[in-house]
Amino acid sequence: MIREREAIRINGTAMALIWLAVTLGSTAWLIANFAQAISTRHAPDGGAAVGALIGFTVGSIGLAGLYAIAPNEARVLQLFGSYIGTAARPGLWWTVPLAWPRHTVSQRVRNFETSRLKVNDRDGNPVEIAAVVVWRVIDTAEAVFQVDDYENFVKVQSEAAVRNLATSYTYDAHVEGEVSLRGNAVEVSAKLRTEIQDRLSRAGIEVIEARLSHLAYAPEIAQAMLRRQQAGAVVAARQRIVEGAVGMVEMALDELSKRGVVELDDERKAAMVSNLMVVLVSEQGTSPVINTGSLYTG
Repeated sequence: MIREREAIRINGTAMALIWLAVTLGSTAWLIANFAQAISTRHAPDGGAAVGALIGFTVGSIGLAGLYAIAPNEARVLQLFGSYIGTAARPGLWWTVPLAWPRHTVSQRVRNFETSRLKVNDRDGNPVEIAAVVVWRVIDTAEAVFQVDDYENFVKVQSEAAVRNLATSYTYDAHVEGEVSLRGNAVEVSAKLRTEIQDRLSRAGIEVIEARLSHLAYAPEIAQAMLRRQQAGAVVAARQRIVEGAVGMVEMALDELSKRGVVELDDERKAAMVSNLMVVLVSEQGTSPVINTGSLYTG
């Protein structure tokens, strides 16, 4: 594993002034040599001309060692194929001119959204799922040398993690306490972030956040699953209504008994319970029937 280490830095402003002075001085020396030769009508001094040309060449090569770094940016430096360090401090710097290539790596926080993937959940139901991943490079050497293209690596591994996540959970929980994709967003997002981080750690990537951005049944079963959800909601609502109605009937019988309004035997209690349950549970308005006779004689 190639780990990031700091490159030796030399102040770029000072080196730029030095190499500019060498380049400009050599140029001026060469021009002065030819000017003198013209004025004296003699051949130019060969040694001075060669020295000036050498100085100009060295100065030009020296200037090629300058490089600038912007905030939240880094340069990964190589010399004859070997990694010699990473420069991440903003400013103008100088390195050996033969240090090439100098890979530019952004260390800004970035995010992307995976494509909408069609996969089967744990129950085998086809669902559409997508996620947003927020990430940044924390080890530039690993990002450059451990993988071929770290940006594409982030994309492919994130989508693979999303697929694996979808197959590990059901879309909806069918048992109380069961973790599902739709009902446990916090737990599912934490699991997704952990899995993506495990996959990207070898590339020097830190996953800051990962969360689902799209979750739905596939179109071919969406209508059937919608009816199933509606039926479940109706059953749950009915259960609440029945529980409430039973409580109200029980309370009515207790109050009648406490206040001594009327004495009811078991048959009259059963009739009263039946009537109250019809009134409370029925979805439509009930029509009262006035009984002018006895319960027993009609």
